[in-house]
Amino acid sequence: MGVLSVQSSAMLGIQRGLDGLRKDASEIASADQLNNAGQGTDLEGAIVSLNQNKVQVQASAKVVSALDEVIGNLIDTRA
Repeated sequence: MGVLSVQSSAMLGIQRGLDGLRKDASEIASADQLNNAGQGTDLEGAIVSLNQNKVQVQASAKVVSALDEVIGNLIDTRA
């Protein structure tokens, strides 16, 4: 797996996680209004999903950080 492939996968993971966080935050914020309108919401599921997406963003960010460190070490070794 090449460096660009790893970087692309990590960036995609961050983007998907952030998209999920936005969706979950919106569901949580509107849960009270929807419940008052007679529409049931899965607040617990949204909170669990929020935490899962948070972990996905954190893990993907660690991959980007590790990749940055590896590239830096390679450049230092070559110089």
